Amino acid sequence: MSDESKGPLGGRLLVVAFEGWNDAGEAASGAVKVLQESLELQPILEIDPERYYDYQFNRPTIGTDEDGKRKLVWPGATISGPSPDAVKPATPLADDAQLHVSADGGSNVYVLIGAEPSRGWKAFVDEIMQVVVENDITALVMLGAMLADVPHTRPISVFASSEDAGLRQAFQLERSSYEGPVGILSVLADAADQRGIPSLSVWASVPHYVHSAPSPKAVLALIDKLEELIDVVIPRGQLIEESGEWQSGIDTLAADDEDMAAYIRQLEQARDTVESPEASGEAIAKEFERYLRRDDKPDDFRRKD
Repeated sequence: MSDESKGPLGGRLLVVAFEGWNDAGEAASGAVKVLQESLELQPILEIDPERYYDYQFNRPTIGTDEDGKRKLVWPGATISGPSPDAVKPATPLADDAQLHVSADGGSNVYVLIGAEPSRGWKAFVDEIMQVVVENDITALVMLGAMLADVPHTRPISVFASSEDAGLRQAFQLERSSYEGPVGILSVLADAADQRGIPSLSVWASVPHYVHSAPSPKAVLALIDKLEELIDVVIPRGQLIEESGEWQSGIDTLAADDEDMAAYIRQLEQARDTVESPEASGEAIAKEFERYLRRDDKPDDFRRKD
């Protein structure tokens, strides 16, 4: 199958997620990890953490490896790519996924995942772009997740945007009008644009009142969006069941807290009034801009008047 027959993102793609500020509910990194595992991608570059990370901010962790030995794991970032035999038969989706896509694009997908660097962003991005050029990668897909005033009981809102006119036209996307502080995703997207490589950003909204727990529901929303954009099947595994358990767990907490339950009802009413069944691009874009401008990170739900 030719690249052109696969659509606007038919060439070699780099799907990117960074842990930390860009990764509410571990949704973006979770989606990329699922993609990486399903395609059995192999590391092709592990970026040296000494140049880019402050270990007092991104501390190394210690654990036990497969052989039972204690092992230090340093913060960093890794680019992984397909092996020569990466083309596989289609993997069936879950019965309720309601999506039909082919699976032969797996050999064209690369991923970048890691912690957002603490310093040296320009040099960090230059290393990544060198790999992009060397591997003839033709487009980047950036995944992010933000804390937002959204209810956990409704579909996760996903907002996609691009600076590339061709991608905007092909996928009916909007161009972000945000001006203000940015994360490493925006720096990487700008570097790609300077080299004539188009990029597309996809952000999921995660309820801020459950910010401390991973959100499998948001991971699923990003996976669904990825399958609309790229020619690859991403198996759900246990994510659908985990998503239901995540929502049920929050329901249980809210049942024991009248203030929290009232606040969630308020969010539901606002969502149902403005958005049906999913948020409009304009509404999510505005939420995204509010999130980027916020200096505070909510430690609990906020009761509104």
